[in-house]
Amino acid sequence: MQRVAQDWLVLQLPGNSGTELGITTGLQFLPVLLLSPYAGVVADRFPKRRLLQVTQATMALASVVLGVIAVLGVAQTWQVYVIALLFGVGSAFDAPARQSFVSEMVGQDDLTNAVGLNSASFNAARILGPALAGLMIGALGGGVTATGWVILVNAASYGAVIGQLQRMDTSLLRTPEPQGRTPGMLVEGVRYIRSQPKMIMILVMVFFAGTFGMNFQITSALMATEVFGKGAGEFGLLGSAMAVGSLTGALLAARRVRIRLRLLVAAALGFGVAEIVAGLLPTYLAFALFSPVIGFCTLTLLNSANATLQLESDPALRGRVMALYMTIVMGGTPLGSPIIGWVGQHLGARWSLVIGGALTIAGVGLALAVYARLRGGARNVLHAVEPTGSLFPRVWDNQAVARARMQSGGQALGSGTQIPVSEGANSSR
Repeated sequence: MQRVAQDWLVLQLPGNSGTELGITTGLQFLPVLLLSPYAGVVADRFPKRRLLQVTQATMALASVVLGVIAVLGVAQTWQVYVIALLFGVGSAFDAPARQSFVSEMVGQDDLTNAVGLNSASFNAARILGPALAGLMIGALGGGVTATGWVILVNAASYGAVIGQLQRMDTSLLRTPEPQGRTPGMLVEGVRYIRSQPKMIMILVMVFFAGTFGMNFQITSALMATEVFGKGAGEFGLLGSAMAVGSLTGALLAARRVRIRLRLLVAAALGFGVAEIVAGLLPTYLAFALFSPVIGFCTLTLLNSANATLQLESDPALRGRVMALYMTIVMGGTPLGSPIIGWVGQHLGARWSLVIGGALTIAGVGLALAVYARLRGGARNVLHAVEPTGSLFPRVWDNQAVARARMQSGGQALGSGTQIPVSEGANSSR
């Protein structure tokens, strides 16, 4: 509701057009790209429940200010820019803490279910929220004041989240010891991921899918208008159809207990193939009916990647892991969108889907090749330092690295690399 109302507010202000709308959207997402890695460090340093209350209050404050100036009829474009930037800062610190907090609320056996249900609620909101916001704005007159009241409804909703966080029984949370402030915490998170072949494989797959495949606002718009000659209504229907597929995938994901490597690979390949097929469909009806398949594959890939990274990561580093994951997922889109847009403009809308799907499939091949090479190169070291039969890495020991290198004939994983040595098998297993 907030996104629809904010976009409508920008377009209702005098002299504004799509350019101002694009600037507003960019300012809201810019902090997520720039601050997410550091936000992961903050998520590991402070209790996530309290941190979430602060971030939710920050976004609530931004919504209150925007709603009030809109209701009073004094909103100006520059004010919307500033508030959107503030909202983005809150989102940047909220997302890594919220993602990694899931594993503190539920056990490992329920983590996949929890991630799936979280995605289900999000995609249900994608279907219902825009429609509800549009109905409210229309019922209240459709002007700047009407959008202000919708934004204030969103501001009030943060109270429910903050209140529920406060009511939690902290004795039931699986909260790791907050990390003290030490130099190089962000670099430590990067080194940790570098030592995990499965994590690197997931991040490579998600980067290619997010950068070249998940540009639905561009590809669906081009297909609806240029290929099938449809208008805004038919374009909007494609988004709803895709959200239905995403919701279905989220509900199915909530039934899983464990994520197998083959599911991740199949979901990524399925997404690439689905994009290619969609680009070749002859009619708008066929494209609309096939859109849920793309949404299903997208959600399955992202849910599986999210749950696997949380299950595989050390609790003390989970915030940084999820922050880097989200940076790659969200950061790839600004890189890929101009490329896919150029392809659609010069080669045709169908090629934007075909090439995006083909690059996603190529990314899966590259990810598997990197995984196989890293796992093979690390195997001797891992066998030398890891107890058999454990599940999750917990402790890092530089002396164990030195011992492992000696036992493996001097093979090293790279300068500064650390190896998990207690309570868990490395994720490459």
